[in-house]
Formats: sequence, structure tokens, C-alpha cells
Amino acid sequence: MTASTKLANAVAAPDTTTVPGGPHYATDGAPAPGEQFRTIAELAGDIAFSIDLASSTVRYLSPSFSDLLGHPAGALQDALTGGGAKEDLGALAAHLASGPHTPGARSVHDVDVRNAHGHPVGLQVISVAMRNGDGSIALVGQLRDLTPQRAHLADQRRFASMLNHEFRTPLATIDGAIQRLESTSHGADDATRQRYRKIAVAADRLIAMLDEYLSPDRMAAIGKVRQPNTIAPADLLEAGARQVREGGREAVLDAGELPQALRGEPEGLRLALKVLVDNALLFSPPTTKVALGARRSGGGVEFTVRDEGGGVPPDDVERIFDKGYRGRNAQGLPGSGLGLYLARSIVDVHGGMLRLGAHESGAEFRLWLPALDDGGQQRLASSSPSSDNRTDE
Repeated sequence: MTASTKLANAVAAPDTTTVPGGPHYATDGAPAPGEQFRTIAELAGDIAFSIDLASSTVRYLSPSFSDLLGHPAGALQDALTGGGAKEDLGALAAHLASGPHTPGARSVHDVDVRNAHGHPVGLQVISVAMRNGDGSIALVGQLRDLTPQRAHLADQRRFASMLNHEFRTPLATIDGAIQRLESTSHGADDATRQRYRKIAVAADRLIAMLDEYLSPDRMAAIGKVRQPNTIAPADLLEAGARQVREGGREAVLDAGELPQALRGEPEGLRLALKVLVDNALLFSPPTTKVALGARRSGGGVEFTVRDEGGGVPPDDVERIFDKGYRGRNAQGLPGSGLGLYLARSIVDVHGGMLRLGAHESGAEFRLWLPALDDGGQQRLASSSPSSDNRTDE
């Protein structure tokens, strides 16, 4: 008998007696194996269940089902067989009845039901199909209350909306003021007009970041769909090229044969590459090109971003990724010295490496990220932690 069969038999064990107001016990007075498994399943407050799929019979349902939803224990059975509770628990019953029927198959699904007072309650249904000793299929699993998670997400959205408003209001004031100054600066010298333009560009960048990361639409999407955890290297490279073109520059692409996917948080990886492209645009003449490359390297993909500017001053090379550090060539330019530090921190979290490359002219940054191997596993960089993430900072 397999371990999964033993577990299924234990969860739906018929050789137990019921103690009123208490758990199930074997005839010798010790907790039955099924009760032990049910106790483990319910330690986190989730609702454990076991359903015989052939007869749509509820073999076990945690008492916390009634505590959470207010329905009696038999309401789920009624819903499965088309009884009076079907209207409130119909979505849950439909999901359980159509759950996985192949032994070992697992399903995770969110459903919305109504409690006994008619109020909506979100449940996450985690179920596994198992074969009983008689060959029938049982569906065992847990129902998890999503109310705390959804409340936390709602708090996040409210906080993000507040931040969006609090940042956008002064930025709108700055943006309006600088537009008026630019429109009335016909008699100003070139240095003054350039300062006005830098302020306007910086305000536009901050407003764009608010739209991208703290917009109400983005916050509303959080939690509604499963967020992707892979990105195609070609898509990441194209995002960088698009950014160069939107900056009014020519992007030169050099891509070899690339794997299908990198494992990671797509927005984070795009942000890391965006920082490198921003630097290339900022520290090179507006008429020059920006070269972007991607190729397989050491079980991963190495991206390169190269500009045609003056390059990184030798004295700044050792500290270029330090938090808050700004090189001598950054004087008079917008920035806080956090971009490259942030980019390397993101890459480190993804098991990759970010370094300054050696190039004859201009600056070149090399960003290596591990690719997924044939088994879907991620290869990680074997290098030691980068100096910019020291704990003594």
C-alpha cells in the first residue's frame, strides 16, 4: 500500500468512534491515525475535508467550517447533492465535484461563497485526489479563509493610493511651475534654461514612476491574478531597446540564441535593466547610439548595455555600485546615487551578477542572470555577495 493510500484511508478512517464535543478516538482511547492527520491539517486554522467523489459524500469536514461560514455541517453535503444550501455554497460544491479525479493530482483554486448571513467570503480550495483502499477516489484537502489576505491587499492598495496622491500633488505643482518658467525664459541664458529642462525631466520621470508602480489600476490588479515569475530574455532585451528609442536614440541590438525563460519577477528585472539604460542615455551625447546585447553564458544569459560617452572615471570604478555614491561625472545631473545600487540589489536577489565591463570607449555594464535548466530549476551565481550589500552599511 502506498503512502498516499495510507493517508487517504487515515483521513477517511471509518474505524473510529465519535466523542460528543470532542475529537474522534480509536477504540483503545488513543487518537486515531485519521484524527492525527486532521489535527495537523487544521493547526493553521484551515478547514480540512474529505469527499468521496463517486458518491459525492462528505466523509469529513472540520468544525471550523460552521465557525467561519455559519452554515451547519450538512450544508456542504446539501450543496453537493443540490440541496437548500446550493445557492450560498454552489461555487464551492461545483469546484469540489469537478475536482481532480486522477490520484495524486493537485488543484489550487479561489472561490467566493456566501455565509449564513449572505455576506461574501473568499476561500482558497487546496485539494488532492487520492485512491482509497477499495479503489474509489477521495478528494482531500483544505479550505483557507482569504479574508485576512484580501484585507492586507486592500490596506496595501490604500497605502499606495495615499502615497500616489501625496507625491503627485507636489510634483504637479513643480511641473506646472517649471512649465511657466520655461515658457517665460526667452531672455534667460543657456545654463538657466538647461536647469529648467533638468527639473522638468526629473519631474516627468517621477510622475511616470508613480503611474507605473503606484497607479490605482496597478494596485487593483494585485491579488486578482497570479503574478508571472518568468520572463523571456528576448522580451527583456526588447524592453531595453524600446526605452532607448523612446529616449530619442538609436538602439543597436546584438542577440544570439537565447533560452525560453529566466525565472524571476519580471517588473524587478525590467527595472534593473531600465536603470542601466537610463545611465547610458544620461551619460552619453544625445546624438550617439546605445548598444544592447544578450547571449548565453555559463548556464545563464548575459545582457550588455554600452554607451558612447566618456565612460566611468577610474577613481569611481570601485564604488560605482555603492549606496548613494555619485561619481565625478554626475555633477550637475539629476539622480540620487541609488540607481546602480538598486539594480545590483535586484540582480543579487535573482541569483545573478551585475558588473562594470571593460570597454575602449564609453561605459559598458554586464548583467548576468541564471536561466532555467531542462528540469525547470534555476542555476545560481556562485560568486560571493557583492560589496554594495554589506551588512555594515
